[in-house]
Amino acid sequence: MSGFNLPHRRWHRVMLGAAMALLGVSMAAGAAEPTVPYVPTPQVVVERMLEIAKVGPQDYLIDLGSGDGRIVVTAAKQRGARGFGVDLNPVRIEESIENAARAGVSDRVTFQQRNLFETNLSDATVITMYLLPRVNLELRPKLLELKPGTRVVSHDFSMDDWKPDASVDMDVKEKYGSEPGSSSIYFWVVPARVAGSWQWQLTVGGKPLAYELLLAQKYQMISGTVRMGGRSVKLGEARLRGDQISFSFSVVANGSPLRHEFSGRVMDSGIVGTVNLAGSRTQGQLEWNAARRVKAGQSAGATFVARAR
Repeated sequence: MSGFNLPHRRWHRVMLGAAMALLGVSMAAGAAEPTVPYVPTPQVVVERMLEIAKVGPQDYLIDLGSGDGRIVVTAAKQRGARGFGVDLNPVRIEESIENAARAGVSDRVTFQQRNLFETNLSDATVITMYLLPRVNLELRPKLLELKPGTRVVSHDFSMDDWKPDASVDMDVKEKYGSEPGSSSIYFWVVPARVAGSWQWQLTVGGKPLAYELLLAQKYQMISGTVRMGGRSVKLGEARLRGDQISFSFSVVANGSPLRHEFSGRVMDSGIVGTVNLAGSRTQGQLEWNAARRVKAGQSAGATFVARAR
């Protein structure tokens, strides 16, 4: 955790575990914006964060409030990733550059003194951060705009009602300098926007069948119904992880029950994937292409209901 700008915000005391409190920021004489004190992430927590996010050579990691650069440097040295760290404190930036040089990863990482809210995150495949609860909520809308599948890892602080895809609690021998404590790690995968109506056709038993799917969404949680042959049924096992979607249901098709198991990838042009069919008369796998049904005056992106408050 380190310094960043957040114009016109006042910070209250935030407890870090049971052992330490981060004090609300005081304003220096003539200063226009507050900063947050530097609290490093223990190295054992850094390594666990990178493990949970499955960071690898194909990744570009951006660390927000990068401090001494340890997350970015570790990602590059141990996992072969490229990385970028942003921090408001020029002393921390110089320290990060020196640490990268000592680790031999200067060719794969960069650090800049910058306001994290003004940083372009669109190229990141992984975002890491150790900030404060209010800052996480301020960042949440920006994170949800990232490309589906982007991984986000936060040390100690969650995202309120955007529940994590995974979380880990761990004891740390040296959480606050030489003092022990506990750390929580929260992990999310940015979800695709799938809420709304989708339509497609399948040829089953030589006959074309029309389907309409209505999806509701809150972050990565989805539910819905599908209409086919004049009947509506609820989805089962509906899952969304990044741009990967799957669900199942059973309907009567051509006079007999038929189970459908869909899996696909959400793309700009629609959903592309496969469906496994299982019934007394029909067995097999078909390609599946669904198109979003957009109402007049509505953009496809407007169907995502999980906007930050």
